[in-house]
This record gives sequence, structure tokens and C-alpha cells, in this order.
Amino acid sequence: MATSATLASGARPDAPFETEHLVSRAGLHVADELARFVEEDALPGTGIAPEAFWQGLADLMARFTPENRTLLETRDSLQHQIDQWHRAHPGAGTGAPRAFLEEIGYLAPEPAPFTIGTSGLDPEIATLAGPQLVVPVLNARFVLNAANARWGSLYDALYGTDALDGAPPPHGAFDRARGQRVIAWAKAFLDEAAPLREGSWAGWTGGEPQLADPSQLAGRSGSNLLLRRHGLHIELVIDPAHPVGRIDPAGIADVLLESALSTIVDLEDSVAAVDAEDKVAAYRGWLGLMRGDLTAHFVKGDTLIERKLSGDRTYATAAGETFVLPGRSLLLVRNVGHLMTTPAMRLPDGSEAFEGLLDAAITSLIALHDIRGSGSIRNSRKGAIYIVKPKMHGPAECAFADAVFDAVEDILGLPRHTIRIGVMDEERRTSANLAACIHAVKDRVFFINTGFLDRTGDEIHTSMLAGPMRRKSGIRQAEWIRAYEDRNVQIGLASGFAGHAQIGKGMWAAPDRMHAMLAEKQAHPMSGASTAWVPSPTAATLHATHYHRCDVAARQQARAAEPVASLDTLLEAPLAMDRCWQAEEIWEELDNNVQGILGYVVRWIDQGVGCSKVPDIHDVGLMEDRATLRISSQHIANWLLHGVISASQVEDSLRRMARKVDGQNGGDPAYRAMSGHECTSLAFRAAHALIFEGTHQPNGYTEPLLHAFRRDLKDSNTTGQ
Repeated sequence: MATSATLASGARPDAPFETEHLVSRAGLHVADELARFVEEDALPGTGIAPEAFWQGLADLMARFTPENRTLLETRDSLQHQIDQWHRAHPGAGTGAPRAFLEEIGYLAPEPAPFTIGTSGLDPEIATLAGPQLVVPVLNARFVLNAANARWGSLYDALYGTDALDGAPPPHGAFDRARGQRVIAWAKAFLDEAAPLREGSWAGWTGGEPQLADPSQLAGRSGSNLLLRRHGLHIELVIDPAHPVGRIDPAGIADVLLESALSTIVDLEDSVAAVDAEDKVAAYRGWLGLMRGDLTAHFVKGDTLIERKLSGDRTYATAAGETFVLPGRSLLLVRNVGHLMTTPAMRLPDGSEAFEGLLDAAITSLIALHDIRGSGSIRNSRKGAIYIVKPKMHGPAECAFADAVFDAVEDILGLPRHTIRIGVMDEERRTSANLAACIHAVKDRVFFINTGFLDRTGDEIHTSMLAGPMRRKSGIRQAEWIRAYEDRNVQIGLASGFAGHAQIGKGMWAAPDRMHAMLAEKQAHPMSGASTAWVPSPTAATLHATHYHRCDVAARQQARAAEPVASLDTLLEAPLAMDRCWQAEEIWEELDNNVQGILGYVVRWIDQGVGCSKVPDIHDVGLMEDRATLRISSQHIANWLLHGVISASQVEDSLRRMARKVDGQNGGDPAYRAMSGHECTSLAFRAAHALIFEGTHQPNGYTEPLLHAFRRDLKDSNTTGQ
């Protein structure tokens, strides 16, 4: 049984301690490529000597490793006690009751009313409301696209997607009729976002626009006009000579929207980083962003394209005074959680170091290049480091992260609370104790957000023994979901987040369904959340229209008077009370889960792709990462445990869905078929293990098995086996 405690002493205890690839630094055994990266790339320009950094890191590991292990043991102990309660109360019909959870310490005491003390946050976090991107750090082209997605073309977003009417964009030459519809949609949007004193933007023929609210005209850049609403900017590109400008009465060639205000550069769920080679590549990408010198090269047609970070944008007021707006998203970095260890560093006793501790030190070290202005481009104008911390369970784990960041600041000579923390409200024990979690980091917290998929995976695993879960669509409709989403906003507002820090909502997972996103995702700003995740720069531009239509500050003020949603409702497990499923419904649910698992895992294991658009069982492309894998694997494990499905049914589905996934990837020359190779395909075996060993994985996480199989594949490729 792979518990958190056993993982805490090394993810693969049978892995050889290959000293020839490690170098000694302050008693630590560091992978040679990591040591060289730190000393030759990350440290120069920071003013920190290598000896001081390594000694500080060694002290950090010595101080916090025992506590990290204890926290993971607490996770296992609490889960064991919950499992024992369900064994003693079969058929209880709900999750373990609130009184029992309080008794075992799963529920912590509520703190007295408080207000967060975080200060000095960039406006993208503190006061502005708008879209947020999440991008895997290992793909430089995607990272640069995301960083540059601060500004996006509304015309391109409408023309090139199904946003207008749900129909895909046409192929071939410019469709003039579609272009006219794009312009009409954009003009109607302008009528809402920046209405004219009289008439419509559709009839505007140029000159000085007479706005209903003249203060909305923020400035000019040449002939271009800059408008502002709810703190967000709209730039009208005036170019009568442009092919689009020629068909517009005012010569408007494009409408640019300030789009992705912030971007999470991800070292966690969307990447497959399993060893020193991968970790160094991830850190190198973050360094390129913090120094401003990251580039990506690719061929488009017959042309070699270089992509780099965009510069800032300069405008002039009506009085002729110039001002500058950021040209890039504010970049945040997501470290890994408290669970995993990494072979990139071993401690003096030979065990692997906790990856979260290593990330805290290295990503903060790298961010010094931004804080001290040694790079060519500035990220945080307030001199802050923004670290998103995922998968924390309860206030003790949040307090642990706070203490770790204190220690990292001391190593790097930074003022207290330079490092800010984003708390992802994606685990059941964090949701149930959210106020206490925020209180534990109240002087450095910069955001909280919800994540339905990981949260559901933990919901299933926590109540695994309570009974069979509803179908996944039914889980999404359960009452606990509404309580979860409401409590996140309500507790955040009660803690003083309005106008000071971010409250976020989760991802729109279907990048090709922008028409549906425009219809549905307005609910996120309407909820009072100041940001929400989107899957692409194009989606960010379309989602930005929601923040022009909705005054998030006003919504937060209105919601601040609400009572906090019921904790008892939050704790109700989404169990299937009647189990009146037809056989075809059971097969449909099983095949859907299995196909999604295989489609994601085969790219993770065989190609090291941690996040991509994966076709679902109906060939609809969905953005998949480890969170989606967690819920699907835990759902099947739950149905297996309670006899809804049999092992032979799962085996049958795995083989049939392997053939389907092979067919869906037939055009990929790097793809390795699983069907017919079930015994030798490490990807197929990993998917099989995630299901059949799902009940034994710590909190239902997929990382331990994924890392083990991916490292086995990399080892076999290296040795030629």
C-alpha cells in the first residue's frame, strides 16, 4: 500500500543511489545538472554566493523534512479513521458526520473574525478582475503565448472560433460575410462596454467619440483609441488602409482587449517532471521569464518564427501626458504540493528530498532576477514573488508552507512576506477549514480559488468506503458543489479579499467550444470571483468580455452580506442512493472514464506531455491534466469496490478503449500503440494500476504511479532495454 508516509522517505525506495551522477553540496547530494544550473545560471546576478545558498538549502531541508513527513502521516491517519468509521457504520448514507470529524481533528476550530494583512500586491491581483491562464512551464512556445496574452484581438477570437454561433470557422480565403458578423458582434459589445452618448458604435464614422461617460476615453496611441471599463482596457485599432479597416465606416481594423491579467506558470499538474533533467528544464523556463530572455523558435509555413516576450504599451492622455500599460500577464508560479519527493536531490541519509521544499527555494531564487531588476523586462512592479501552492490539506499544512516561505526569505535576504502564497481550495479538508487555512497565511495570501476536479477526486477518495458515488454528471449537480463554490467566495470576502486579493474559479476545459463558454462562464464574475481559468489566449480574450459586462466589485459588495453556506451541506458525500442504473448507463460511464484515462496517460508516460487537448470518447477535444485523471481513476476504483462494476468489465473496457485511443492518435508519428501491447506498454500498465490500485493511492493522487512509470520508461530508453 503506497501511503503518504512511505512516499515521504523516497518515491521509489528501490531506486539505486547513483552517486556518480550526484555532487556534494553542504551535505546534500545534488544532481550534477541541477548543481550546475543553480551555480552557473540561477545564482549569478542575485548577489548570493553559492556556498551560502547551498548551506541555507541544507538547513531548510533538515528543518522541514521531518515536519513534512509528519503532515503526510496525519493525512493517512485521518483517512484511516474515516475508513474505520465507514466500516463500522455500513449503509449510513452520508459521509462521516461532522461531530466525528471534529473529534479526530479533521475539522479545526474556526478562527475569530479577521482580515488578511497582505499588502503591496500588484493591481492585477489586488484590484483588477479578469481572466487567468495556466500554462506548462516545459513548453516555451505556450509559455510565451500565455505571457503575451495580456492583449488579444477580439476580431480574431470571434472569427477563428465557434464563438459567433457555435459553428466552426470556415477554411480558405477570408469570408467577408463572417467578417461583417464579427464586426457587428464587436460593435454591439462596445455599445455595452463604452456606450456612446447618442447612437451606436455601428454607426460611428470616426473622429472623437462622444461617450456617454467621457472618462472612459483613457488615451490614444497614434490614431488608436484606448477605452477603459472596470479597470480593463479596450484599444480600437484605427487603420483605414487595412483590409478589415477598409470595410468599416470608421476604419476600425481590430478591437484589442486587455485579456489575461495574470498567468500561472505551472511546475505541477500540467507538466511531467519526474527527475533532475525535467526539473532543470522547468526551472530554466521560469528563469527565462524572470530575466526576460526566454525565446522559442518554430517554423510556420516556410518561415522560421522567433517568439519572445512582448514589451509594454505607451499611450498619451488628451493633455499629451504619456503613460504605460503592461504588455504581458503578471506571472505567478505554481510549485508542487507537499507529497512528492524528487531524485534531483538526496538528503544526507540517502532519501529523496521533498520536491515542494526544493521548488520553494529554487523558484524564489530565480524570481530575484525580477525583484532586483537584473532582467530586461519587469514582472512584478511591486517587487513580489507569487507562488501558487496546490493540494494542501487543512490549516496545519498551510501554516507549514508559511513557515517554509519565511525560511526561504531568510536564505535569500528578502523582507518578510515578499513571497506571497496562493492557496488552492481543491482538497476537502481545506474546503471544510477554509477560514482557518486563510488565517494560517493571512499576511502573505494573495489568492484562493476553487478546482472542481481535484476537489471531486478528494471527495471520492475521502468517502470511498461510504458507498458508490453518483455518475460524474450527477456529482457535478450535487448540493455540496454549490456549497463549495459559495463558501469559497463568501469566506474570502469575509476575510477581506475584496479589493485586496484574488478570488478565483476553475478552468473551462473545452478550448474548441467558445460559444458555450461565452454563454456559461459569465457565471464566474457574477459569483463575485475576480478571476477564472481559461484554456488559451483566445479564450482569455473572449472571457474578458464578461468582466466588462459584470462589475465584480459591485457583485462582491452584494455578496459580502450573505451568510456562509452550510458546512454540513459541504460534508455530504455525493453517494448514489438508489443505484437504479441500466446496464448501458454503467458501461457508458465506465468507457467514458477509461477512455479519458488512457488518452491522457499515454501522452504522459510515453511522451512526457503533462497537459494537452485530449479527444474524449465523442472525439471532443478537452484540456486534460492530472486533476481530470484523479477523478476518473478514483470513480472507477469506487465503483469496483462497491460492486457496481467488475474487474472483468474494467479489463474489457481498457482493451476496447485502448483501440479507440490508438485510432484517435493515428496521425502522431511519435505515438506508441497500446492495443496488442497491453503487457509491455508502460502507458497501458500505468492506466491499469491507477484504476486497480486507486483505493490505495494517498488521497487518490495519481503522481506516485505516473512518476514511477515515466521514470521506468526514461530509464529503459537510457539503458536501451
